[in-house]
Amino acid sequence: MGEFKRLNRELIANGAIIDYYQDTMLVPNGNIVKWDLIDHKGAAAVVAVREDGKLLMVRQYRNALGRETLEIPAGGLNGRSEPTKEAAARELAEETGFVCDKLELLTSIYTTVAFCNEKIDIFVARDLKPGEQHLDEDEFINVEAYSVDELKQMIFDCKIQDSKTICGILAYEAKFLR
Repeated sequence: MGEFKRLNRELIANGAIIDYYQDTMLVPNGNIVKWDLIDHKGAAAVVAVREDGKLLMVRQYRNALGRETLEIPAGGLNGRSEPTKEAAARELAEETGFVCDKLELLTSIYTTVAFCNEKIDIFVARDLKPGEQHLDEDEFINVEAYSVDELKQMIFDCKIQDSKTICGILAYEAKFLR
């Protein structure tokens, strides 16, 4: 494969959680093309395991889909330099009200590599201690708990379609339950 060379990057719009750029690229056959890039500061997510083995899930409205989703707790970094482990602990506490002393990195994913650089580090949290939810003013979250088998069935029935949630659940099962 030949070389790809970025000739220009133009900021089209700044958003609250993303920036939108248009890149002018020289591709291996000599053509010059325009590619979109969504620049994301990164995120962290948590597979939170209760003592009974059930996983804590959050149900919330997602504007992009126009409906509620069932997801593992997650959220964006407060800045590119924030350690993802700290963000994961913060999101776990804010969204579920639970805290834990030890988070273990499970996997890292890039959500949509064709046009977005969003990276999510997914952690496992065990030995959960109850606390209090601290939701943002625009968050309305219900916390629910399900067995891994129940969640896998929801994945296979296309009731859970969120990529970080699917990756987190299946990676957790593969690493810890087999």
